[in-house]
Amino acid sequence: MFQSAKAFIGPTLRHPSRRATRSAGAAAVHASNGKIHLTPFRSISQTNHLFVKSTLSPSFRQNINIATKVYMSTSTEMIDTNKLVGIDWIKESIAKVLNDTFDPKEVARTAALAKLEPKKKKKSKKKKTSEGDAIPAPVEEEPQLLTQEQKDEIGNAAAEAAKPFGVEETMVTPATRLEFGDYQCNAAMGLSKNVGMAPRDCAIKIVEGLRPLIGDIMKEPEIAGPGFINLRFKKEYLERSVESMAKDTERLAVPLAGKKQKIVVDFSSPNIAKEMHVGHLRSTIIGDTLSNVLEFSGHEVVRLNHIGDWGTQFGMLVEHLRDEFPAALSKETSQNVDLGDLVTLYKAAKQRFDKDDDFKVRSREGVVKLQAGDAEALVAWESLCEASRFEYQKIYDALDIKGLEERGESFYNPFLKGVIDDLEEQGLAVESDGATAVFLEGYTNRDGSPLPMLVRKSDGGFNYATTDLAAIRHRAEFADGEMADRVLYVTDAGQAQHFDMVFEAAKKAGYLPNGTSLEHTPFGLVQGEDGKKFATRSGDTVKLKDLLDEAIRIAGEDVRSRRDDPEAELPDDVKEVVNTVGIGAVKYADLSMNRESNYKFSYERMLNLNGNTAPYMLYAYARICGIVRKATGHADGDSMKWSEPAKIIITDDAELQLIRSLVKLPDVLSEVENELYPNRLCDYLFETSQMFNKFYEACSVNNAETEEIKASRLSLCTVTAGTIRLLMGLLGIKVVERL
Repeated sequence: MFQSAKAFIGPTLRHPSRRATRSAGAAAVHASNGKIHLTPFRSISQTNHLFVKSTLSPSFRQNINIATKVYMSTSTEMIDTNKLVGIDWIKESIAKVLNDTFDPKEVARTAALAKLEPKKKKKSKKKKTSEGDAIPAPVEEEPQLLTQEQKDEIGNAAAEAAKPFGVEETMVTPATRLEFGDYQCNAAMGLSKNVGMAPRDCAIKIVEGLRPLIGDIMKEPEIAGPGFINLRFKKEYLERSVESMAKDTERLAVPLAGKKQKIVVDFSSPNIAKEMHVGHLRSTIIGDTLSNVLEFSGHEVVRLNHIGDWGTQFGMLVEHLRDEFPAALSKETSQNVDLGDLVTLYKAAKQRFDKDDDFKVRSREGVVKLQAGDAEALVAWESLCEASRFEYQKIYDALDIKGLEERGESFYNPFLKGVIDDLEEQGLAVESDGATAVFLEGYTNRDGSPLPMLVRKSDGGFNYATTDLAAIRHRAEFADGEMADRVLYVTDAGQAQHFDMVFEAAKKAGYLPNGTSLEHTPFGLVQGEDGKKFATRSGDTVKLKDLLDEAIRIAGEDVRSRRDDPEAELPDDVKEVVNTVGIGAVKYADLSMNRESNYKFSYERMLNLNGNTAPYMLYAYARICGIVRKATGHADGDSMKWSEPAKIIITDDAELQLIRSLVKLPDVLSEVENELYPNRLCDYLFETSQMFNKFYEACSVNNAETEEIKASRLSLCTVTAGTIRLLMGLLGIKVVERL
C-alpha cells in the first residue's frame, strides 16, 4: 500500500475543493506482547496535531478522499446577511479550511507513528558518595521494538479511526487585545512543527483557504509574529449588523441555534414541609437563567422541579397530622384544614419522633402504609404537598419564575423496582452488607476500599441514587418520557460525586441509548460577610422569603431618602420600581458570580449604584431612555418611544468600539449555552454599558454634526438599550424606564 517510507514525513495538503465534516479525531496506539492496541481519541488535538506528507498510491488516496468527502455549509453564500455572525461561524469556517487543506486520516496515521518513535535519552549525571566514589546511573530498559508490519498496522488502524477536524482544533479565541482585532486563530502554531512548515507558512495556507469564506465580513486576515492569525470585522459589516439589530427589537439579529435540542433543566427542588432557604435561591435563579438562554437559542426546554416529596420523614409527618389535624386525613375535609406554619409543624413532629418511642414506631409503620397506598396516609401526604406548594409559589412569584413543572421524587416511585431488577439482571447491582449496591471503577473510600453506591437499603427502602437513575431513564430512555438530548442538574457542588456516580452507572446500564448528555451544573455556597455560613443571629438558616423582603425594604429606604417627603407613602409605580430593584439586586449579585465559587452575601454591595450590580445596570438602561426622550423631544412622563432604525455612520473610535462590543452578543449567548456560566452575561452587560458611557462622553447625540449622524447615534442608543433589556430579561430581571 505504501510506496516508500517517505509516507511518514512532511506536510499533507488536500485539494481545496475537497470537503470534510467538522469534528476531528485519531487514536492512541501501542503494542505489547506482539499485539496492537487502539484507543480512539476524542479529537486530533490529543495527537499534538501531527501531519504527514503521503506518497500513497493514487487509488488509495482516492479511497481516503471519497471516505472523508462531506459537504460543509460554511460558505458566505449560506449566511443570512440580516443576522449576526460570531466566533462559532469563524470556528466552522477554519475547521472547513483545515479539512480542505490537510487530510485528517493522514494526520491520525502520522500522529500514531510518531508516538512509536523512541524518545531521546537524557544523559544521567553520576552521583557521588560521601567518600567521592561515583554511583552508576540506573540502567533503563530498552523499549520494545516493533516490526515495520506492526507499525503499518498501527498507522492503518489510526487512520481508520480518524475523524475530520472539528472546531476544537481551530484554536480560535476572542482577541486578547483590541489592537489584535476581534478574534485570534492560533492553529498554525500547533500545526507548524508537525506539517514540516514554518509557522508563518502554515498560517499562510490557512489564510489562503479562509479568505474566500470570510471575505464579505472580515478584513484581510493578518498574520502576526511567528504565525498568529488576527481576524477583524469589516467596518461595513459592523455598520450593517447594528442596523439589523435595531430593526429586530426582539432578537437583536441573533440567529437561532443550528441544531435544535430538547433540554431538561432540573432546578430549585425544595422539600415538602420545609421552607425554601438561601441555598434554594442559587439553584432556582441559575436554573431559570440557563433555561431562558437555552429557550432564546431556539431549544425546547423542559423545566423540572424535582421536589423532595417522598421518603421516610413523611411517615412521621402523617402520624403527627393524625394526632393534631385529624381532618387532614379525610378527602372530604382536608381542603378546609389550615396547617399553619409548616416549619413549626415539621419541628414538632421531629421532636416527638426523637423523644417518643411509641410515636417513632408508628412513624415507621406510617411510611410502610404510605408506600403501600393507604388512603388516609395519601390524603394527609397530599395535604402537606398542597400547603407547601402554596408557600413555594409565593417565592416563585416574587422571583418571577415561570414554567416550572413539578416532578417530585414520588413521580418516579413506580419505576424504582424496575431499576433494581434491571441492574441486578445486568450484574451491576450486588448484595453488600444486606443492602444492594453498585460498585464503579475508580470510586473508593478513604481507606482504599470500594465505595458502594447504594440503590436499596437493607430494610428494602430505596435511596436517592435509585430515584435519580429512574429519573434518567424517564428523561433519556423511555419513549413516553422526555427523550432529552441534554439534561442539566443545577444543584450544590457538594453533590458532585453523587451525580458522577449516578451518571456513570446510567451509562453502564445502557440508560442513555441516544447519547443523552447528563451534566451536573454545580454552584458554591452563600456565605455571610464574615466568610462563614450565611445565617441569622441565632444561627438558623436564613429563610429565602425573609432575605427577599429585606432587600426590598432596604431599596425602599434608599428611594424614600431621596424624595421630598421621606415619610410619605410611595406611589404604586414607585413601589414597583423598588420591588424590581430589591429583587433584581439579589438575583444579579448571585448570577454575576462564577456559579462554582462561594460568595459573601452583602445587601450594601448588591444595592450599590456603582460597579457590576443590578442598580447600576437598571440606571444605565433608564439613562439611555432619558437620552432618547430628550433627543426625540418627548416629555419625561410620556411612554417610551424608540427612534426608527437609521443607517449607521461611524465617525468616532468610541462608536466603533461600542459597536464591536454589541455585535459580540451571539458569542456571549453561545458561550453561556455551552458552558453554563450565567456570570458571562453580567460581565458582558457591564463591559457594554461602560463602552456606552465612553461613547456618550465622546459623541454628542443632541448636538451631532448632521441629522444623519444624530439618527445613527440614536440607533446605537436603541441597540444598547435593547441589549441591556434582553440580557436582564434572560437573567430574570425587569428593567425600568425611570429610576
